[in-house]
Amino acid sequence: MRCTTQSYFELSDFNQAPPQPSAFNYRELIDGRPVQQMSLASESALAISYNGISQAVMMVTPGHLEDFVKGFSLSTGIVHDFKEIKDIEIGGDHESHYAEVEISNRAFWALKTQRRNLAGTTGCGICGVEALEQALPDLVPLTPSLPPRSDVFEGLRDKVAQHQEAARESGALHAALFADLQGNIKLCREDIGRHNALDKLIGALANNHIEPQIGFAIMTSRCSLELIHKAVRARIPTLVCLSAPTALTVEWARRNHLNLIHLPKHGSPRLYSPAP
Repeated sequence: MRCTTQSYFELSDFNQAPPQPSAFNYRELIDGRPVQQMSLASESALAISYNGISQAVMMVTPGHLEDFVKGFSLSTGIVHDFKEIKDIEIGGDHESHYAEVEISNRAFWALKTQRRNLAGTTGCGICGVEALEQALPDLVPLTPSLPPRSDVFEGLRDKVAQHQEAARESGALHAALFADLQGNIKLCREDIGRHNALDKLIGALANNHIEPQIGFAIMTSRCSLELIHKAVRARIPTLVCLSAPTALTVEWARRNHLNLIHLPKHGSPRLYSPAP
């Protein structure tokens, strides 16, 4: 697989870490305060097309874009397996990027069929999807598995903070991390969007030849329903969130045999799925 990376700024390889945050001057709205400086997170528009047909445009943190495209393709159900992605070409500049993806005939036919079925419908207003079937999709449940041992979560919040390099510089970023069953963090991906961060992590697992079954994913954001969809489609057996889940999120995690754990700032880990 090739990844074309023609760039007009310092990010020479679009699957490298995000560029260093830009510093901006600001003044507090109190008389007499000096001008100060703050590093701010990068943001860029990314247009994704499959076999020449435009599919989506979204705002992302420019960095680890090949990871993102792979993860997005799988977690949204466009492909069922990474082997269905035949080629990725990425290009652009600091404000906008494009990703041209070549997928298998089966995946492309399914994508075109979905688009035809949605033609003429009005938007339902749920996170930008075009039909309720997309917001509440049928998923293939995971094989039930045991959650990680309780001692694995000791000091895990501190480990997560240590790996959030971009967030330490600028804030305003979500992180998705992957840890092995001993609690050692193997991967971290950051983005302005929590869904984007998880997509980048899913793609990074594939690019680093790491099987999701050997560990668990951690999200620094709130646990939304779409994160459940993405984790199940990526066959991640356990999802740990630093913020509490919603009731619907717990119901879907239980239905699809996803271990769902909330790791509060104070107190013990809380296992919501499977049902106690």
